[in-house]
Amino acid sequence: MRNVWSLVKKEVRAYFGSPIAYAMMFGFLLLTGYFFYSLIMWFNLQAMRMAQNPYYAQQVNINEMVFSPLFHNMSIVLIFVVPLLTMRLLAEEKKAGTDELLYTSPLTVGQIVLGKYLAALFLLAVMLGLSALLSVFAFALGNPELAPWLTGYLGLFLMGAAFVAIGLFFSSLTENQIVAAVLTLMTLLLFLLLNWVSSLGGGAAWTKVVSYLSFSEHFEDLTKGIVDTKDIVYYLSASFFGLFLAHSVLQSRRWR
Repeated sequence: MRNVWSLVKKEVRAYFGSPIAYAMMFGFLLLTGYFFYSLIMWFNLQAMRMAQNPYYAQQVNINEMVFSPLFHNMSIVLIFVVPLLTMRLLAEEKKAGTDELLYTSPLTVGQIVLGKYLAALFLLAVMLGLSALLSVFAFALGNPELAPWLTGYLGLFLMGAAFVAIGLFFSSLTENQIVAAVLTLMTLLLFLLLNWVSSLGGGAAWTKVVSYLSFSEHFEDLTKGIVDTKDIVYYLSASFFGLFLAHSVLQSRRWR
């Protein structure tokens, strides 16, 4: 693990040694802040209207009206941010010619993949952690439920982890960072649209399979505070599969 940790520190320094990390975090936090502000303003307006009727006033729920749509919006933003986060991980090494040095180092292919992956996950966790600070205002001035908020962020991290694994795989295929980013983006958008495609099937058997493959299908319950094993297994399996593909690409390249 010492070798992996050394690679993680190297990659994290590379992120923060360039404008990439700061630009991504700024963009992600700016959009998240805008969505949060808009939802809070809308929630306050609806709450004032419903306060005139005792029955409707009891239906006001900040988790369902603010945090749940916020988490969904953040998941869409991640689809565009993660490709920028992962595009350089292996493509840059190949373009600069340093991949040969990496392959001949004491690091195994598995350690290389894991080190690159953990470094990107660290930056993802930092972005999500900074965005969570916005919720301080909601908890200070309102009374949201903690469990749906925590599981929502858990879902974002698991989904982001799967996105990073897919991005790492595409970064291993090419030396062009733009190509790696575009391939990752198109793949993530495809998986996002699978849920919509399944809704057009009219209840056919194939729609269940297509719906299960969609990232958004497994995110909905987590935003409501429901932790289902199948959702956790789905994201972990997607992450493992992406890492396996990246490992296979590097392994085949190392023995050429």
